[in-house]
Amino acid sequence: MNGVKTSIGEIEWRTVALGVFIYFGWIMVTLWHADLPWWAFSVVAAWFAAWQSSLQHEAVHCHPTRSETLNTLFAGWPLLIWLPYGVYRRQHLWHHRDGDLTDPTCDTESYYVSRDAWGRMGYIGQGLAWVLNTLAGRLVLGPPVIVTRFLWAEVGRVIAGEPEHRRAWILHIPAAALVVAWLVFVAEMPLWLYLVAVVWPGSSLMLLRSFIEHRAAAPIAERTAIVDRAWPFSWLYLHNNLHVVHHAVPRAPWYELPALYRARQAEISRDNGGYVFSGYGEVARRYLWRAKDHPAHPTI
Repeated sequence: MNGVKTSIGEIEWRTVALGVFIYFGWIMVTLWHADLPWWAFSVVAAWFAAWQSSLQHEAVHCHPTRSETLNTLFAGWPLLIWLPYGVYRRQHLWHHRDGDLTDPTCDTESYYVSRDAWGRMGYIGQGLAWVLNTLAGRLVLGPPVIVTRFLWAEVGRVIAGEPEHRRAWILHIPAAALVVAWLVFVAEMPLWLYLVAVVWPGSSLMLLRSFIEHRAAAPIAERTAIVDRAWPFSWLYLHNNLHVVHHAVPRAPWYELPALYRARQAEISRDNGGYVFSGYGEVARRYLWRAKDHPAHPTI
């Protein structure tokens, strides 16, 4: 991606404006939840909560400011409740070591398991892994399974005294409590409704993006996908459907990714081994009921 200028100024006002819009939308839809059909509330609120997760991803990569503290204050609010921003930030930056992409022993965002772990999983565990490798399984069962596994692992890390995880949870718990207080006492919404109608589908929306982002391949350049013509999801994901570009230029702000992609489209498609999809409709047609690949990493 060399030769294409990226705007890394002190403050990216487009990202600030987007964040203000996202928070305003989430506040309004939670306040008016009782006046909306449950399904309309779920769709809109889950969209805004997932959109804010994409904003968090921008903050991890030093947007909209160069200040980690300001970015955390701006984007660190846990609208999906379960994921501490500090943990996500640490794990996602670790994930950007492209040489380890998809390695289940190193890549903190890999959905593969090692071959040794696969052999120990038993029929039920292996069956669940196969189901989660279909798009339907990832979207429906993924949130409770993945969140449960994540929280269980975090309990172990906190008990073990890992300082970065303890610090992340110390910051996360009061932030999540403020979100819950808003929902229960200001918006007068049952917490169970938010968990079922917003957190679950909002997490599913984010899992749609990560479902196809990476594959196990020997050449590093062929491990990361492009999902082209992905509107409206391209806006939800802030153009991270063009994931090869993001990994190549992780400091580029979301609004520059399409131009970076179009400038090198043919070269990118060639270099990543044709790991390109015409949209999430194609992803669904190919993998809704069929596993996209084997849950066990082919070489690790």
